[in-house]
Amino acid sequence: MTKQIISLSENAAKRIKEIMSAAEKNSLGVRIGVKSGGCAGMSYVMEYTEKTNPNDEVIEDKGVKVFIDSAAVMYLLGTEMDYKKDDFSSSFTFKNPNETERCGCGESFKV
Repeated sequence: MTKQIISLSENAAKRIKEIMSAAEKNSLGVRIGVKSGGCAGMSYVMEYTEKTNPNDEVIEDKGVKVFIDSAAVMYLLGTEMDYKKDDFSSSFTFKNPNETERCGCGESFKV
């Protein structure tokens, strides 16, 4: 059995559904990627996508379609995406087994 690139918690799936219901009609879903930056070297990126790139990996989990940037696949393999909300903030979080280091604020990581 192959390992899924990314899985979603119930909270993450629910929040993505909420986001997509408020998105512009031409948005197909959310794309997840990584970029260089942050104090640990890499950070997660989420954005709306209006088209499927030919090399995107498309994940369907809990009724949600997520597009994974092909350049990010090797960094995200086995990751669980969650959504946390408390009195002062809310954010998507990533439990990534490939991380070897994470910055103190949780905004960036190293693999």
